[in-house]
Amino acid sequence: MPERRRSITAGPGIAAAALLLGSCATVPGAVPPQLRIAITVDDLPVHAPYPPGVTALEVNREMIAALKAGHVPATGFVNAVNVTDGATTEALRNWRKASFILGNHTWSHRHLSEMSSADFEEEVTRNEPVLREFGAGSDWRWFRYPYLDEGKDEAQRAAGRQVLARHGYRVADVTIGFSDWAFTGAWARCNAATDKAGIAELERLYLDAAKQSIAVARSTAQALYGRDIPYVLLMHVSAMSAHMMPQVIQLYRDAGFSFVTLAQAESDPVYRSDIDLSVPGRVSDWTLAQQKGVKLPQATDLTAKLDSICPPGSAATSR
Repeated sequence: MPERRRSITAGPGIAAAALLLGSCATVPGAVPPQLRIAITVDDLPVHAPYPPGVTALEVNREMIAALKAGHVPATGFVNAVNVTDGATTEALRNWRKASFILGNHTWSHRHLSEMSSADFEEEVTRNEPVLREFGAGSDWRWFRYPYLDEGKDEAQRAAGRQVLARHGYRVADVTIGFSDWAFTGAWARCNAATDKAGIAELERLYLDAAKQSIAVARSTAQALYGRDIPYVLLMHVSAMSAHMMPQVIQLYRDAGFSFVTLAQAESDPVYRSDIDLSVPGRVSDWTLAQQKGVKLPQATDLTAKLDSICPPGSAATSR
């Protein structure tokens, strides 16, 4: 499902992002910064649509295999409404067998801004039996807001944080991402049409977006905090992201990142208000940027481009 991001933002284009990344580079002879990133994966166990014949269980297995092969820790966020049969329960078991953490993404992935505080609490707690069962023995009291929607105003945001605090949660913030969810429909369409040219174009755009995310996130952190922070990457358990995960891991490694757990990343002081919900929530990056008088970079909006690739009803351009 699409996410409405509040943290490290997305900007003017790939070329501009390359310049931004260059601005974060170390000077010759300097000790390079320690770049750290935690991978988080939303919407377990189902993030559809899928290409014909592809199942949610297969997608989860492919993503888990890539993470294990890359020796990368990960946290997956569960919507238990989709844990409906043996295949989806097996998918969650596989995440835990791989020693990955499971966290709470609410029962049915609803917008907080469209719910009462009581409804939100119900969404949170209704998810917990599945987490207790499949996350037993792990640190499962991590919470990821659906759509990254923390509420329509400060009052609702504070009430939501109080709900989470009562139930012992910490918030899994997002400080880097490249809207991988936006590729989900086009990937299903191109595979259904066996459109090799469309598939290749999607893979190129996907990696370009992931590469651009590095420039955007690092430049934003430098502008707001004067340093690199341990970044928290948002991805989704989609068929395309599972397929691309080995290349994503390599891309971040080639950029100098080491992979850490969510807990390790959010031990940085910048995440304090995500861990301690008794303190006021961290202001948005946009608000902080306004206070500091800086302009944040944004990533290229690929919505129109993705909609144009293998549009519904189109014939394959290459088979």
